[in-house]
Amino acid sequence: MAALAAPGVFVWDDYVVTLWTYYEPVTQAIPPADYASALERLHAGMRRVNLLTPHFTDRVSEAQTLVADHDRTPNLTDADRVFLAGTLDRLRRAVSDSGRPEQLLHGEPHPGNLLSTPIGLLFIDFETCCRGPIEFDLAHAPDEVADLYPGVDHHLLRDCRTLMLAMITTWRWDRDDQFPDGHRLGIQWLSELGKATAR
Repeated sequence: MAALAAPGVFVWDDYVVTLWTYYEPVTQAIPPADYASALERLHAGMRRVNLLTPHFTDRVSEAQTLVADHDRTPNLTDADRVFLAGTLDRLRRAVSDSGRPEQLLHGEPHPGNLLSTPIGLLFIDFETCCRGPIEFDLAHAPDEVADLYPGVDHHLLRDCRTLMLAMITTWRWDRDDQFPDGHRLGIQWLSELGKATAR
């Protein structure tokens, strides 16, 4: 019987493979207080990691490039293209200029990336790690979770939520997007973004 490989990073030629410990998932609702506590612990641990990572503005730049590329987003109307470009630019500057401390972030700690396991709550899918204010991470979590996270700048959180909505809306208009029901969501989220920016 072959031995199981230990968790770690393995490099072979141009390939890098990471192996993780498997935990049997537990199906249960996650209380917002537990979610907020798990994210707070994750952030505390990530503050101790010195790792070269992208900045959150790099992800915004990717969305801006997509909006500007008519070939990749052929179904965007001119008005919606101008609206998305302006929203991404304005909110990128607002979040960047907030003056809040920045640190290593998960990047997308939404409920789909949080597992309930026998040893507690664990976050997965760290390929979106980036640097930025904690509010950028909290923008991906449910409202009630952010309400329980200590020291949040709620004005900045609102900007981050709107920025995140602008980015995911942009990705739904990519001609190569394979997100299920992506076109319908692109239309729906454009409408929601219009309401969010009108407040």
